[in-house]
Amino acid sequence: MASGGVPVRFHSVAHGRGRPVLVLHGAGVDHREAEACFEPALAGVPGLRRIYPDLPGSGRIAAPDRLRSGDDVVAALLQFADEVSGGAPYLLAGHSAGAYFAQGMTARRPEQVAGLALVCPLLPGVRDVPAHRVVAGESGLGDEEFRGYFVLHTHEMLKRYERVVAPAAALVDVAAQERLAERWELDLPAGPPYAGPALVVAGRLDSTVGYAAAGELAGALPHATLAVVDDAGHALPHEQPAVLEALLAEWLTRVERAGG
Repeated sequence: MASGGVPVRFHSVAHGRGRPVLVLHGAGVDHREAEACFEPALAGVPGLRRIYPDLPGSGRIAAPDRLRSGDDVVAALLQFADEVSGGAPYLLAGHSAGAYFAQGMTARRPEQVAGLALVCPLLPGVRDVPAHRVVAGESGLGDEEFRGYFVLHTHEMLKRYERVVAPAAALVDVAAQERLAERWELDLPAGPPYAGPALVVAGRLDSTVGYAAAGELAGALPHATLAVVDDAGHALPHEQPAVLEALLAEWLTRVERAGG
């Protein structure tokens, strides 16, 4: 239940058994994109239950009218996390807007988050965002949304887009997304930075959020690995899956070492 008593019934898919790992997708898509990008890296790690929810206003999840801000979404996600984790600490990962919500969840309940992974995070204070630039592939491939999202315009990337990104567009509650976007910035509580094992990954060619703000965020986290990946834009999880898999493996090793 979100703040103000707004009930949210989450739809999610889960794989495996063990400690919960919540993976949050970005705006304009649903759980299928996060599942396609993170599951190959997490599936081979024993003892993890990977959970991919649809965020309010996307996929199969409605966004009640009283759900009106990013803070409301975070409150709803914290309730969902309590339900799927049984109150035990969990791992938290997110891409784009999902990474911003993950940061908000962590700020509110840092003791519940055993490890935090943020990929191309949406953040306030975004600056130095580069112009969109294609680095490989064919001109004119795919639709306008594909060409603006990916910097690798290859048939492989187009297949991924058509399989796990484009189908979600028809399911987005546009009115709800616009309502939430009016108050998307989170009111984060004051306190020390998250001290657990963290990972921040940014695409050097990300023309949506850039990489400068992500670098500052990682610098403020005492146990964060920062990676700025070349030949990758906001669709980094699609464009550089092997790099993301290696970075997530390193993050999980640090979580285990920290007793998580």
